[in-house]
Amino acid sequence: MTTHTVVLIPGDGIGPEVADAARRVVEAAGAPVAFLERHAGVAALDRGEEHVLPDSTVSAIREHGVALKGPCTTPIGGGFGSVNVALRKRLNLYASVRPVRSLAGVPTRYQDVDLVIVRENTEGLYSGIENRITDDVIISLKVATREACRRIARWAFDYAVRRGRRKISAFHKANIMKLSDGLFIGEARAVHEADFASVRYEEVIIDAGSMRLVQDPGQFDVILCENLYGDIMSDLCAGLVGGLGVTPGANIGDAGAVFEAVHGSAPDIAGQGVANPLALIMSAAMMLNHLAESRGDGACRDAATRIREAYDRALVEGCKTRDLGGDLGTAAFTDAVIQRLGG
Repeated sequence: MTTHTVVLIPGDGIGPEVADAARRVVEAAGAPVAFLERHAGVAALDRGEEHVLPDSTVSAIREHGVALKGPCTTPIGGGFGSVNVALRKRLNLYASVRPVRSLAGVPTRYQDVDLVIVRENTEGLYSGIENRITDDVIISLKVATREACRRIARWAFDYAVRRGRRKISAFHKANIMKLSDGLFIGEARAVHEADFASVRYEEVIIDAGSMRLVQDPGQFDVILCENLYGDIMSDLCAGLVGGLGVTPGANIGDAGAVFEAVHGSAPDIAGQGVANPLALIMSAAMMLNHLAESRGDGACRDAATRIREAYDRALVEGCKTRDLGGDLGTAAFTDAVIQRLGG
């Protein structure tokens, strides 16, 4: 059996706690994975690194092609830049993938939600190009290139075909940003017409699409967005199924992939043993499915299936952390999932 080396980045705040939980579950499921720990964020600085994203961490991901990452702190309004944004740019992880599905043990206002947000991960306003014109005027530049717009559109349509999804909805604001968002939907339209005419496709102005989402999420299947819109839509959709604690995420490029919890580092509860590890456990299952698909390893797919069935069963049977209305801590919830893995 081939063993796959996965770079484990614990992160900051509650990151080490949820990362340890995910590691325990993956190992208990018998997945053919060996974890190699590297650091990023404040945790890297605390270990004497000069930067929040050390070269050694980036190099390890380049070498092994896959990582599982806990949340990293990003200061608001100052301080160092986002580790997540830097990681995506340096590794060219251009496709952010956020599956959002209803969980039987987590009741919400909606039932049977099953969406995937596909987000362009390297451009837009998140390019970080800002200039101070005067003390009172700041300009931020939104970057869109034909290559990146076409690349993410093709990735989304390929994904839809591979996963048997029924429709792609391109969210945009091309009625106002006629050039940048116009380029984005123009390339999506061209990819659809040239190579994926069998997949249903629509273009939706993002403000109207947001309204439609909260009216009836079942109208949508795969939602394709540029960077900023995708970030916002991912969190909005997570709210339909119980929040960021129950939604996984992945950042995928042509030569590597980083799977992560999409919630923050929650420093206010760090070290208390109460954090919900489910999002990172779900991301670990996504990671195993990615290894199965990209490297042809059926053992990884079997382990992913068992993990998903185990946490579904745990939730249905009332095993929940306090953010979901339960009383279990991080370790106890992890134990509950492991106990339900089966043979």
